[in-house]
Amino acid sequence: MRDDDARYEAVSSRDARFDGEFFFAVVTTGIYCRPSCPAVTPKRVNVRFFVSAAAAQAAGFRACRRCRPDAVPGSAEWNVRADLVGRAMRFIGDGVVDREGVGGLARRLGYSARQVQRQLTAELGAGPVALARARRAHTARVLLQTTDLPVTELAFAAGFASIRQFNDTVREIYAGTPSELRAAAAGRRGRAGAPSQGAGGGSRSAPGGIALRLAYRGPYATAEIFDFLQVRAVPGVEEVRGSHGTRTYRRTLRLTYGSGIAEVDEPTGPRTRKRPPAGLVCPAARGADGGWLECRLRLTDLRDLSTAVQRMRRLFDLDADPYAVAERLGADPALGPLVAERPGLRSPGAADPEELAVRIVLGGPPERAAELVRAYGKPLDAVDGGLTHLFPTPGELTGAEVAEPVRTLCTALADGTVVLDAGADRYAAERVLAALPGVGAKAAAYIRMRALGDPDVGDAGDAGEGGPAGERAVAGAWRPWGAYAVHHLWRAGLLPAGELSAGELSGCAGALPGRAEEAGRGRKAAPVAVAAPVG
Repeated sequence: MRDDDARYEAVSSRDARFDGEFFFAVVTTGIYCRPSCPAVTPKRVNVRFFVSAAAAQAAGFRACRRCRPDAVPGSAEWNVRADLVGRAMRFIGDGVVDREGVGGLARRLGYSARQVQRQLTAELGAGPVALARARRAHTARVLLQTTDLPVTELAFAAGFASIRQFNDTVREIYAGTPSELRAAAAGRRGRAGAPSQGAGGGSRSAPGGIALRLAYRGPYATAEIFDFLQVRAVPGVEEVRGSHGTRTYRRTLRLTYGSGIAEVDEPTGPRTRKRPPAGLVCPAARGADGGWLECRLRLTDLRDLSTAVQRMRRLFDLDADPYAVAERLGADPALGPLVAERPGLRSPGAADPEELAVRIVLGGPPERAAELVRAYGKPLDAVDGGLTHLFPTPGELTGAEVAEPVRTLCTALADGTVVLDAGADRYAAERVLAALPGVGAKAAAYIRMRALGDPDVGDAGDAGEGGPAGERAVAGAWRPWGAYAVHHLWRAGLLPAGELSAGELSGCAGALPGRAEEAGRGRKAAPVAVAAPVG
């Protein structure tokens, strides 16, 4: 949404679909809000629009205490874009600027620091320092309102270099001191008699770690993503506890400064989604404007908090835009009924891209990866239920005793030939992976989809410029959400869970509602060069 008048219409209707896509500020009050803010809609003449919270903060506006705009899900645009800005935003979300500075970000991107600053400022209204500062401020607010950590520990856990910097930032962005923010949160809990319920914020700190709420937009197919993760859970590193509808996904995390254990709960209670008539796209109507997943993090070093949160968000695909996905895929006569049947179906990412790549190339059931874990993984200081180890690093899997092609892959990861970090060049990574002996194009495409979080796998580019025009046309109709199309077809049982070629997909096209006629005319379905491995 680029037109300011259209943005104002979204603000006037309090449309939560655009939370995180843009922000608006009110010049008469000096605050900025999310589009769905429940406050009285300001006059158009008093409103300014910003692409990022950091830009609004840089312009001198403070965050609204009512709608908490800093707590919205991230924009799905950064998952889609493969250019400098998209890659930079993924790196910043992973904490690269906090750890390595702007120079480190620029080196990872392959540009000068000046070019990075200029490009981000031109598109987002804020440079990398301001964007990282906004991220730190949000982490600080969550910790202040959800934990009893001493302020000195909390400041460094949020990524600030000094207590003075922490105090100044909190006062500037939230118009209050850290103590005032903590006291206000305690007052709200006291009046409500329970933890505050702000989406995307936090709940009261639990004995088992820091309790957070991971916000998402639109409908969310919770059962489906827990099903997906449960059948692929590697014993020792992951486990799923509980029965259907009340499950908890748990896993170990290897992080920059230490390690951790993450737990995410499947929301309890009956489903409220209504099944629309066949052939209609779920409109993600009002009342399904998003929510959150309860998460608990236990970290050996609190400086890893922001990075751990971001990695769990990627794993559960919480920054996706289900409205855009439904609009695009629902227009396809074959996919429309499937999208309507499962609104909010996500494309799971990875908590550790290198781990996932190893699991995909290794192949086989999860127990096969568990053997690697027991042989080479680092044991936890204390066993925690079914969690016993950290997954081995690539450097620990380069010895002669490690079987091919895992050893070749891990050697390439360890020496930097293959880069799978948050802002990696996806197309370059896929090309290098596909060229490695024993990996191949299908596994490389799956790694690109999950480890690198690319929603555009199975797109027209994958069909190749020389592919049949029909294949390119159908694949193009799914762009940039090809990964979600694949998950819908997998979930419906209309694609096999093995190797998948254009011919195989065309062969099952006749089984798709609304596609039989096209198949009869000889039109091929979209080529999706993706396997469905256990990883």
